[in-house]
Amino acid sequence: MDFRGKWVLVTGASSGLGREMARQLALEHGANLVVSARRAQKLEELKAELEPKGTQVAVVTGDMAKADDVDRVLAEATKGRPLYGAILNAGVSHFGHHHEMPWNDFLSMLQLNVTANVRMATELVAHMKQHKLGGGIMLISSLTGMMPVPYQSAYSGTKAFLNSFGTALAHELEGQPVSMTVFAPGGIQTEMTSGERFATLRGWLAPADVTARAALRAMQKREHLAVPGFLNQLGVFAFRFVPRRFAMGQLAANYRKALLAAGVKE
Repeated sequence: MDFRGKWVLVTGASSGLGREMARQLALEHGANLVVSARRAQKLEELKAELEPKGTQVAVVTGDMAKADDVDRVLAEATKGRPLYGAILNAGVSHFGHHHEMPWNDFLSMLQLNVTANVRMATELVAHMKQHKLGGGIMLISSLTGMMPVPYQSAYSGTKAFLNSFGTALAHELEGQPVSMTVFAPGGIQTEMTSGERFATLRGWLAPADVTARAALRAMQKREHLAVPGFLNQLGVFAFRFVPRRFAMGQLAANYRKALLAAGVKE
């Protein structure tokens, strides 16, 4: 894929991995951007940074946890501009005991991590087939969808869905004028992982800029499912052979320790 001079949508672009991917698309690949997130000020700051350097940036605010906003963002992002690429990055996590999570928060996570991404992917595949630019879509998933993480149970479940949905759809789209890539990183240094609960785990978190570069490389190569980093790839490989109860027990122990260090009781 060649992004130069073409329009790419990035959701969840106000911070973290989404913001870094948007910056690299503009500064290193010459793409024009449609950036979307809830926080308009953050998006306007990104626009002010990138437009003087030659990139066109359209800002579309919206909350992907609201179905009406998903439809509006789709309509505004595609109005008058055929999209060559779309990176569906918006998502939310919960790190802690599952019973701490209010039911409405779970429903919101389900809408944001799963339903909104499926809705957008469905419409964008049709949009890109119609315009025949030869572009692609990337779903930002997580390693937790392949190696379920205790104390992130709901989040792991939503990402497991994305991994299955996205890779299956990638095979359906073989030979068609649009590709699908699922990018499944491990933990990343972002706002989502900046709280006290992640303090003892922070040494395992990858920098956002390094992860963003790996994501864009996977999308350009039209990989169906990409896991960045040797240790992450080794973990996925080992998970197939190590007894699952043992592996899950080790993950649970590490995450339980992190929660206890942050003062979270059983």
